[in-house]
Amino acid sequence: MDTSRQILTDDLLQRIHGRAARYDAENVFPQEDLDDLVAAGYLTAMVPEAMGGAGLSLEEMTREQMRLAAAAPATALAVNMHQVWVGVARSVHARGDDSCDFVLREAAAGEIFAFGVSEAGNDLVLFGSVCEARPDGEGGYSFHGTKIFTSMAPVWTRLGTFASDTTGEDLPHNVWGFVTRDGGGVETVGEWDVMGMRASQSFATRLDGAHAPADRIVRRIPPGPTADPFIFGIFANFEILLASVYTGLARRAIELAVETVRSRRSLKNQNAPYSNDPDIRWRIADAAMQLDGIYPQIALIARDVDEQVDRGPLWMPQLSAVKSRATEVALDVVTKAVRVSGGSSYSNNKELSRLYRDVVAGLFHPSDDESVHGAWANALLGPVQPWPPVEDAAG
Repeated sequence: MDTSRQILTDDLLQRIHGRAARYDAENVFPQEDLDDLVAAGYLTAMVPEAMGGAGLSLEEMTREQMRLAAAAPATALAVNMHQVWVGVARSVHARGDDSCDFVLREAAAGEIFAFGVSEAGNDLVLFGSVCEARPDGEGGYSFHGTKIFTSMAPVWTRLGTFASDTTGEDLPHNVWGFVTRDGGGVETVGEWDVMGMRASQSFATRLDGAHAPADRIVRRIPPGPTADPFIFGIFANFEILLASVYTGLARRAIELAVETVRSRRSLKNQNAPYSNDPDIRWRIADAAMQLDGIYPQIALIARDVDEQVDRGPLWMPQLSAVKSRATEVALDVVTKAVRVSGGSSYSNNKELSRLYRDVVAGLFHPSDDESVHGAWANALLGPVQPWPPVEDAAG
């Protein structure tokens, strides 16, 4: 690993780690973490050097996000959504499309981007919206509706979002654009009173006329699956960076389990450390082996995005699968770490207890396990056939 391009220093990560428990207990946004990350240039890490950033690749960013998540998962998840938009703009730019270059320029200028995509009860995710996009007659749109899980809700200055335009003579279209917090029509609503990932402060966002002018509308495309580079960029950066966060969290859980079993003593075995117990050793080794298989998968698929490799129709299912495997493995790894660490890990003052709550959030990010399996089944078997066949039913 080339450490010369790392943005996060060990000292910075230690400071962030030292604050994580307090932010979780108080259920507040990690403002000091964000200030330190901004000062370190972390929010411009993937902005091309020519535009004022560090020029990190997606593959390099996956490693940084793993390190940040090991220190403070909720901080990493919150910042992840900004990094996704920067990664999308970087990916689109690399393919010769300048429609999202303003994201790179504004990120370099200090703007903070958030992800306003998910909607309650909408399992179409990127492919359809229940929110409304109303044209302003000049190429811009105002957005109306509620988005959920808007991480970094207290601090974002730019929100990437989408909604459905049903006003045209053509079929409904998904409209993607970026609105500003100071432009009005935006309200943070509800409570972020959740089991884990509390410091991400992922409140819902109500859009009531939030306006994006024509030069901040990046796509108007038909609903449904598409090969558009912008949608691919969202899918790729979101799934890969999300997988990285939960992989970093799981790596920290193994570290804590190792520390714990070395210090715990077994009266049954003449006060020997639990690290001598063959069952404990097997379980920790099993967790480490599971996680070890995730690292190369993330690295390879991120590298293929960076290098614009054509994986054909399997691209989307494979991106979904990496996220699904990473989050499912992370959940199992943390569970194993809790098992070997004993009853003390159940206490709220233990870091492993917080990681156990945090890792569950991975189940709720798209793509969920059901849609991943559905996508793979369709890719391999084709659509479900009507049965019995029409001709048989008629006969």
